[in-house]
Amino acid sequence: MPAIVLIGAQWGDEGKGKATDLLGSRVDYVVKFNGGNNAGHTVVIGTEKYALHLLPSGILTAGVTPIIANGVVVDIEVLFEELDALISRGVDVSRLKVSANAHIITQYHRTVDKVTERFLGKRQIGTTGRGIGPTYADKINRVGIRVQDLFDENILRQKVEGALAQKNHLLVKVYNRRAISVDEIVDDLLSYAERLRPMVADTALLLHEALTEGKTVLFEGGQATMLDVDHGTYPFVTSSNATSGGAVTGSGIGPNRIDRIIAVVKAYTTRVGAGPFPTELFDESGEFLRANGFEFGTTTGRPRRCGWYDAPVARYTARINGVTDFVLTKLDVLTGLDVIPVCVAYSVDGVRFDEVPVSQSDFHHAKPIFEDFPGWTEDITGARTFEDLPRAAQEYVLAIEKMSGARISAIGVGPGREAIISRHDLVD
Repeated sequence: MPAIVLIGAQWGDEGKGKATDLLGSRVDYVVKFNGGNNAGHTVVIGTEKYALHLLPSGILTAGVTPIIANGVVVDIEVLFEELDALISRGVDVSRLKVSANAHIITQYHRTVDKVTERFLGKRQIGTTGRGIGPTYADKINRVGIRVQDLFDENILRQKVEGALAQKNHLLVKVYNRRAISVDEIVDDLLSYAERLRPMVADTALLLHEALTEGKTVLFEGGQATMLDVDHGTYPFVTSSNATSGGAVTGSGIGPNRIDRIIAVVKAYTTRVGAGPFPTELFDESGEFLRANGFEFGTTTGRPRRCGWYDAPVARYTARINGVTDFVLTKLDVLTGLDVIPVCVAYSVDGVRFDEVPVSQSDFHHAKPIFEDFPGWTEDITGARTFEDLPRAAQEYVLAIEKMSGARISAIGVGPGREAIISRHDLVD
């Protein structure tokens, strides 16, 4: 059985939770391999809506083992808040496993994140202020706190002392904030240790054994390709590798174990936070997409920037990740439009770019070159086969499939878990 990587093809919020849910009972393990609680999945099951931020969306599927792997940064307070919220709604969370090597977000990471962003003024990145970036920075600087450190108070205290020796100078002398005491941090982290202990495991070994036994493992990326720290619109990116390669380093499996790479892409494009966005709309069309698609951040509640489908971005995603299948979501949001433009290339100072420019400056100044497609007015939320779609909707899907570098294997036509058209099997 396969190891499947599921990633976002744009700037996030594409509907990865829906794609995970589509695979459902055919998956044995769902692994979150990057990011933290700075992104969210909204999963609709019947009349119930679940907003997940740190937890893998597979936690909602009975029989699936959800794993928070080593590439994730964990805010333990948020972890238990999410678990308690699910428990109160009758969800079984007892199968959750957390990597002993995952890094922990502390109070000082959140504080540094917020004051640093304010200090940048007009040069702000648009972070969520949840401490993600500073935690990854400490990881790279080798002064991070890992989950396993919570079970040795002496080591934990030494590591917190080392981290705060630098952080307090920064907070007090540069940002004019109060110093944070070592005891404050240590006591807070130790208060979670015993509840966390039964969940902690060598998740890399667990996944190796599962794949060797023929289990199906889904690796679920947070954020998306265009927010990847190496391959995204740097510096307006997240602090981890949200691309398929991140599944390898972020979970501890070998690259030869991966069988399929699925990228989730909206039928239009959205972005939250600062950074270049060539197809962004500032008119009634943008408001139409935002209102019909309910484009507000799952984690932050911020209105999402909206624009038309960007085919060069989809091709870039296919190339960078080795995409085998696209899952196209929110096709129903386009219902009611007379004309649907698609970005097929860019113009930068009069020069045509058929692919995403390598220069950030060029991408920032890129103007979309559009090809228009006819819209449709029929309600498509009840469609369950490709042939059920209006002819114009079929032609739109086929056109963007041809432009995007990989086949479109599934199409989302509504918010519910059943509102999906399957064109090709995503597992076999």
